[in-house]
Amino acid sequence: MSEQKCRKVYVPVNLDVDAEGNIRPRLIRWIDGRVYEIDRLKHKCRAASTKVGGCGIRYTVMIGGHYEQGSHVAFDSEYQPAHI
Repeated sequence: MSEQKCRKVYVPVNLDVDAEGNIRPRLIRWIDGRVYEIDRLKHKCRAASTKVGGCGIRYTVMIGGHYEQGSHVAFDSEYQPAHI
């Protein structure tokens, strides 16, 4: 089996912040200009990245009505929801 290579890529994320300071990501703007609207926030937690290093808040989201186990806001650059 081939080993997947991961790399960290920072992309713009539009988000809302409520009166209590809670953050909710709304859409992701990918490096090639594609925009992915976040349908639903499924989970939020502190987490470390074992593949590319670093730690922070992990947002597990649904995009295009899809959720893939193991995918996060820092998802694979090859990922494209089926209907986009």
